Amino acid sequence: MNKFKKIWLPVIVIFLIFIVVYIYVYYQMQKSIKEEINMQIEKTIEIIKDNYKETSEEEIVDILKNSNTNSINENNGILKRYGFEENEIYSKTLKKYNEQNLILFIVITSFMFFVIIVYINNYYEKQNKKIKKINKYIDDISNNKNYELKINENSEDELSKLENELYKITILLKESAENSNIKSKNLEKSLEDISHQIKAPLTSIRIMLDNIEDNPNMDEKTKNDFIKSISNQVELISRLVITLLNIAKFDSGTVKLNNKEFVIEDLLRNVKNNLGIIADAKKISIETKGDLKAKILADYRWQNEAITNIVKNAIEHSKENSKVIILVEKTNVFLQIKIQDFGDGISKKDIKHIFERFYKTENSSKDSIGIGLNFAKTIIEKNGGIITVESIENKGTIFTIKYLK
Repeated sequence: MNKFKKIWLPVIVIFLIFIVVYIYVYYQMQKSIKEEINMQIEKTIEIIKDNYKETSEEEIVDILKNSNTNSINENNGILKRYGFEENEIYSKTLKKYNEQNLILFIVITSFMFFVIIVYINNYYEKQNKKIKKINKYIDDISNNKNYELKINENSEDELSKLENELYKITILLKESAENSNIKSKNLEKSLEDISHQIKAPLTSIRIMLDNIEDNPNMDEKTKNDFIKSISNQVELISRLVITLLNIAKFDSGTVKLNNKEFVIEDLLRNVKNNLGIIADAKKISIETKGDLKAKILADYRWQNEAITNIVKNAIEHSKENSKVIILVEKTNVFLQIKIQDFGDGISKKDIKHIFERFYKTENSSKDSIGIGLNFAKTIIEKNGGIITVESIENKGTIFTIKYLK
């Protein structure tokens, strides 16, 4: 349909204009023929009047109107006697105008076809230019990874639609390439982080093993202290590697969340069980309050990991014989979880960096590696949530998580 509109509709319009013009010209020529013949008849009447004054104009006109031409020609044959063929005067006049008419017809027809040929040729030239431009775009995308495709075409023909679709595909390819590049850089950074973070405990283990090996007569207490320290370092490396590998999975986009609806109370109960030993060691109680029967649509496993990390951070920064409060609030827009501790709080210079990977505050424990909060934020945001933090020094900290419905 678009092709018809673009090519043949203008051709049909031009052709109709040609027919209208030709009919008009033909009508004007016929009118001129009649006028010329009438003028010749008037001259004849004038001559008759001058030579035959007894004959009136009315009589001559009446003869022209009512006479039987065939009978006159048969009886008299005046024109033939003087060398004129039948209807020769009319034929000569008509012939003159027909020749003009034929010339005009040829000129108009030639012009019409010239216009049509120029139009069609121009149309296909534009189409060929578009095709060449599209081929160049495709070559740039495939060979040069150039996704800077500019579309200024607003028409509705097939190639313009193709250009628009190509533009959409180019945007998707560009986004995909950028995301792939980001994921590649993130994965590279994660691997560097793993290498860097493992190097220190491995060096420590190597030194302690060398000491044990170089001192076979080392007393049992010192040897046991070294072995216990090595065991702690191995445990640290194990936790570090597992956490960093999980972070690398999220950075590379390979984690597929399995979102299911569950009651938030079940998740918090599991979090408390995970941290029971740590909390008991500091005599800290974990209290859950609010709308605990509220349901949430999320990946249970990874949300358990995230909230466990945040509550663990709260316990580590809480004073002994204090508590950590987990408050659940539900609205028509979101489900909110607040995790509050009553510890030393976070300084203003530290709070803006609190979610950065491997960042440790002044009050961080010696075993802290500074990735728990970063990992928790990554998981929560991956599941469509938002996490913020408020803190007052020497009074405590509140982490707020919102899951939009």
